[in-house]
Amino acid sequence: MRFRHSDALRSDHPHLAAGALHTTGVDRTPDVGPSVAEYTARARARLAGAPEGQFPEVLAWRRAFTRMGLKPTQYRCASESLLRRLRKEGSLPRIHPVVDLCNAISVAYAVPVAVLDADRLTGPLLEVRYAHGDEEYTTFGGDLEHPAPGEVTYADSAGRAHARRWTNRQSGHSAVGDGTERILVVTEALHDGAADTVARALETIAREIAAHWHTAPTTALLTSSAPEFTLTDAPLSGRRVP
Repeated sequence: MRFRHSDALRSDHPHLAAGALHTTGVDRTPDVGPSVAEYTARARARLAGAPEGQFPEVLAWRRAFTRMGLKPTQYRCASESLLRRLRKEGSLPRIHPVVDLCNAISVAYAVPVAVLDADRLTGPLLEVRYAHGDEEYTTFGGDLEHPAPGEVTYADSAGRAHARRWTNRQSGHSAVGDGTERILVVTEALHDGAADTVARALETIAREIAAHWHTAPTTALLTSSAPEFTLTDAPLSGRRVP
């Protein structure tokens, strides 16, 4: 399985920085509470100085959504939605340890972090690209939708869409759940300094996953010159280590 951003998308968003991680052996066993508390505390400290709508990381996504014809206060990138919820409610939802951990890291760095069940993706290619309009997207409630032509989505080789409006909403089909063992994690940013932020966020995610699940994640920073990340079908690189 290969993961990449399309050439057309990179051309339209030249400041895009992205990173990807793959590992196996993920389950509900670890207690990630202390780590989640650490990263959400970091985000709350930043929110005490300014609301999320003033963060450069969020403003860059709002500009991108506007260029895509979306009202940015109606359709928010995932990190903005999480930061907004944290500011209003003081905590984030508990879903699954690996998702909870990545959500906390997402708010700490203020950039979207997507976590997908890699065994629910159909290869050989998962590509972030402009939708044709015939892709099938499954909501968390089980309803079927079709991204509008030209909408940015994560599309696999079976024509299944794993996101709506790029970083706005993930798919219920590839959501992490009780049966998840193998994951693909993607973080993306568009602001000035995005490459450094993505590198630090990806390093943090890899370190925390390795510590909690005793796995050996594989990671890559994706650029226009090295745009692809390969997920191994066999659990070799992400095997549990003693």
